[in-house]
Amino acid sequence: MTTRTATDFTHIDAALYAKAFQLLDPAPEPIAPAAPAGPAPASFLAAPPTRLTGAVEKALTDALAFLDTHGWAKHHLIHPEGARCSIGALRAAAGARNAAYRDAGNLLLDEARRQHGKQWDAIPIWNDSHTGAQVRSVWEAAIRRAHHMNI
Repeated sequence: MTTRTATDFTHIDAALYAKAFQLLDPAPEPIAPAAPAGPAPASFLAAPPTRLTGAVEKALTDALAFLDTHGWAKHHLIHPEGARCSIGALRAAAGARNAAYRDAGNLLLDEARRQHGKQWDAIPIWNDSHTGAQVRSVWEAAIRRAHHMNI
């Protein structure tokens, strides 16, 4: 079997291609001279990358700030002196029973189960069975998780 390969190529006229590109872009923008190599401006280096806080992270952070400001309570949604339990603080921070409130509560309960066992069915029962330091540890871990999950 004999296979024939064509080796004759059509010559490309470079001037013709240059003219075609000139017609497509008749007035190309002049290229600015490159900036001299050197250190970047301090303002460029100092600016941290911008990251928006997710709704769940914000709800958890605001709720923990609420507990820090008004106090933490056991056995009461809202204590007569203004302190709240974990779910009460979350409700105050979220403002409504919206998706952020629900997701923040689920993340908080999941973190409580990670740290204190799977037996906890609800945030109020878990909250009332632990010390303030244990509850705060769960809040802080839930906030870190929300931050890393970017939610």
